[in-house]
Amino acid sequence: MQVMVPRQGLSWFRAFALMLAAAFTLAACAGERVWAPDSAIQAARYVHGGQAELTIVTIMNYRSKRGDHTAMFINADERVLFDPAGSWKLPDVPERNDLHYGMTPRMGASFYLSHTRETHYSVIQRIPVSMETALRAKALASQAGPVPPAHCAVSTVRILRELPGFENLRSSYYPHKLMEQIADMPGVTTYELHYDAPGLQQQVYGAQVPL
Repeated sequence: MQVMVPRQGLSWFRAFALMLAAAFTLAACAGERVWAPDSAIQAARYVHGGQAELTIVTIMNYRSKRGDHTAMFINADERVLFDPAGSWKLPDVPERNDLHYGMTPRMGASFYLSHTRETHYSVIQRIPVSMETALRAKALASQAGPVPPAHCAVSTVRILRELPGFENLRSSYYPHKLMEQIADMPGVTTYELHYDAPGLQQQVYGAQVPL
């Protein structure tokens, strides 16, 4: 497993992160139904290219040292974000019941940056998979929502356990417990993104370029 952990002071980013924190919350969704029209889904479609992969994002709490939220990027025939019981929304990103479409590098970075701040940091775990597996994950994610509050980790595990190589994952309601299990899997590359890291934006974009 490869771990990349950039951490040093950067006042402008701290201010930027705090501003974003005012606009986004971690997991305040009530499991409401959201269904973007077909035209919006097609217009937002983003083909990332490169290796098919799953990217597990865990939002860790500095104070409690526990995970507060789990989400998953899926890079298949297009790149989408499964954000179960999450509250992350952007006007130009269409959503269908916790599955967000049009995950360009900039949109993906918006997710990371909105959660990485003085109280929380992001752990990003990239897992290469076959295209067949990525497509299966995307199909399952499209059927999984809307996810009720506090079910982000358990709903993600439920999808993963249907995929080859992930069958032995233990179900858990705790995001950091899922993160720990993923860390033990072969071929995982892990990034930690902290609010005071001078190379944060470069790391975010670097983690999203095609392999």
